[in-house]
Amino acid sequence: MVHRLPLRPFLALACAALVPSISACSDGESGPVAVSVIGDGSDLANPLAALPRPGAKLMLETTAQGLVAFDAAGDILPALAQRWIVEDDGRSYIFRLRRAFWPDGRRVTATDVARLLKSRIAMLQRLDPHGPLDAVQSIVPMTGEVIELRLGAPRPLILQMLAQPQMGILSRAGGTGPYRATRRADALALEPTEPPPGFDDDEGAPAIPADQIRLLRAESAALAVIRFREGKSALVLGGRFSDLPLLIPAGIDKDMVRIDPVQGLFGLAFTGRNRLVDSDAVREAIAMSIDRDQIAATLPLGRWQTTDRLVPVQLDLPEPPLAPRWAGLPLLERQALGRSAVSTWRSENGDPPALRIALPAGPGSRLLFAHVARDLAAIGLAARQVAPGERAELSLIDEVAAYDSALWYMGRIGCARKIHCSAQADAQLKSMRYARTVAEVSAIMREALALMQAHNGYIPLGQPLRWSLAAPRLNGFAPSPRARHPLNHLFRSTN
Repeated sequence: MVHRLPLRPFLALACAALVPSISACSDGESGPVAVSVIGDGSDLANPLAALPRPGAKLMLETTAQGLVAFDAAGDILPALAQRWIVEDDGRSYIFRLRRAFWPDGRRVTATDVARLLKSRIAMLQRLDPHGPLDAVQSIVPMTGEVIELRLGAPRPLILQMLAQPQMGILSRAGGTGPYRATRRADALALEPTEPPPGFDDDEGAPAIPADQIRLLRAESAALAVIRFREGKSALVLGGRFSDLPLLIPAGIDKDMVRIDPVQGLFGLAFTGRNRLVDSDAVREAIAMSIDRDQIAATLPLGRWQTTDRLVPVQLDLPEPPLAPRWAGLPLLERQALGRSAVSTWRSENGDPPALRIALPAGPGSRLLFAHVARDLAAIGLAARQVAPGERAELSLIDEVAAYDSALWYMGRIGCARKIHCSAQADAQLKSMRYARTVAEVSAIMREALALMQAHNGYIPLGQPLRWSLAAPRLNGFAPSPRARHPLNHLFRSTN
């Protein structure tokens, strides 16, 4: 039987209470397109510090584009770089910059871009030491408009990494577009940095058509949903599992809910250390005892995909990822094995402490915690929910994969991320730099993945859930495999 928490009456009242506060907002048939992103104002004011929150990502890709960008389909598009070539068997990427200006009017030069990219890449190499950026040896401005990335070895996925929001070109003066942000009442007005097609420089500053302006707000999920329902916004971005239960009591038409077909990590990582979670047997007991199917049954819309594997699909692995050794067992048998492991630990160490589980705020998190706590209780463990950033033994990872490689998944739960990790697996991944053939790299990845899964430092639950709300009159919006929705690709229907 599926146990449901009594959230609907509470949510309906909370949503209804927000209606008066948005009565002055408008997204009519003409004028700027109103967009809400779930989060708070600090995500937009200081996006680099707020990553990876949805508002921070949207703000960076909207006002501080990188050399390249993703479109909604997940394909690479020119951005600050108008074109590029790949030479030397994939070891050299040469980008020609388009004509762009900083907010203070200075021309964006290859020297500016090279300096900023070096800083960003150094930061990301520390967090993802085995990813595509590991091979970057130098970034050289060749002329005022041309920049070269020189690699020590070919990295076919490097453009996917360069399209990430954190690779946006941003200085103290501001970003490089495609929009400039100015404060307007309770929203940010985003105006295109590029003049409209056919504009003549001699005509002076062009008037920006109102429907090309975006009014962007970062606000709570409840307020964003009600603003959309009342017709005061045309688009809501940044929806996650934690806020999904708000949609039903708010009366949102299911045809307006867009689910992104993303891949990535959604699960619990062991981020604390004590004798209980340092036990290999206990970590495996926790991983095998969670009923993933029942969690999925409580989420509205019924589209959440569960998984028990760190890497959900084959990607660049030599063979499909193996399931954990307990995967074929019925839940009750798995929980019986889990109880036995916890009983053994208790006999040697005394009563186990309660596990603190860090989850974001929201009704979806309360549902998730209720199910996980019930399954932990079934094997003799207590749990309590804490906020992200508080001391916790388990913390939720809910991230879309940055690039299409098993290395992203392994790097995200590796030792560089302060997760209870396998030192052997980490050593295997480090040895890849000495591999000479693709076959050697594949063999190392396969062995490292097996070690990571056996270590159980991360408990996979399913795929990340990303949703948006899009009004029927808004064209150019499409579900995205990378949860990326460029605002400059949207337009309002005139029908």
